[in-house]
Amino acid sequence: MKLTADAKGTFAIAPTPFHDDGRIDERSIDRLADFYEEVGCDGVTVLGILGEAPKLDAAEAEQVAVRFVKRAKKMQVIVGVSAPGFATMRSLAKASMDAGAAGVMIAPPPSLRTDDQITGYFKQAAEAIGPDVPWVLQDYPLTLSVVFTPAVIRKIVTDNPNCVMLKHEDWPGLEKISTLRNFQKDGSLRPLSILCGNGGLFLDFEMERGADGAMTGYAFPELLIDVVRLSKEGKRDAAHDLFDAHLPLIRYEQQPGAGLAVRKYVLQKRGIIASSAQRKPGATITAAAKAEVDYLLSRVARVDKRANLQPQSSAAG
Repeated sequence: MKLTADAKGTFAIAPTPFHDDGRIDERSIDRLADFYEEVGCDGVTVLGILGEAPKLDAAEAEQVAVRFVKRAKKMQVIVGVSAPGFATMRSLAKASMDAGAAGVMIAPPPSLRTDDQITGYFKQAAEAIGPDVPWVLQDYPLTLSVVFTPAVIRKIVTDNPNCVMLKHEDWPGLEKISTLRNFQKDGSLRPLSILCGNGGLFLDFEMERGADGAMTGYAFPELLIDVVRLSKEGKRDAAHDLFDAHLPLIRYEQQPGAGLAVRKYVLQKRGIIASSAQRKPGATITAAAKAEVDYLLSRVARVDKRANLQPQSSAAG
């Protein structure tokens, strides 16, 4: 089923599993996809920024995308297709959609500066992938250095009928969500799904501002699912209490450069991926950092028993 503006819930951002020698680990891809389905994710997004997509060649990117799509049975799969050129973007989008992906995600190149450059780029990108391919607009100025105002987002969505979702990762960005929802109330913006990233750092209040759910890669997607659900049920204190218990680990994961190493370490510790390796160039997690993460897990486990992890051999290996 193709992605629509009605999408909601939790879409996990999947890391790309590698063997220690840098080869793609297809068995761990399978286990990761199974895990996200087992815990109740509504979808999974692959080849995002933390999916190490720039370290893959075109054939490998297609291999990873198709493997996830074919393995997922109950989830919608979104494939990050951002690329320096539209030919590469078009090729990966076509291969992904032909395999059964729900849609694709496009991030802006860092060179964009003016509003006209931004809107012009996305109009060309949407034309490149084709009008029948639903796509997600990624708004992540902290990493990509491209700033979208709410009015620019509204124009991109208005100009491109196949843009059905915003991946909201601005910081601070709560007012942006409120402004976009107010545009919808006054009729100047058509329906648009808003899922939030940033490692879940502000998910508690983003949901209260009108977000439809989460699209991020925290090592406990169960927490994201629960916060989204509790928020929608109006159980504000319960949502915040659970979120607050995980917040120190979420914060630790948010460190630039080190966050993916932490996330992969926890996923390996959970027995989901066989190795925490990143493809070079990439950060490694030190013994001191592992000890700090283990301590944080023990503190989270006081409230959420799912964080009570026992050392595991490579259950996914």
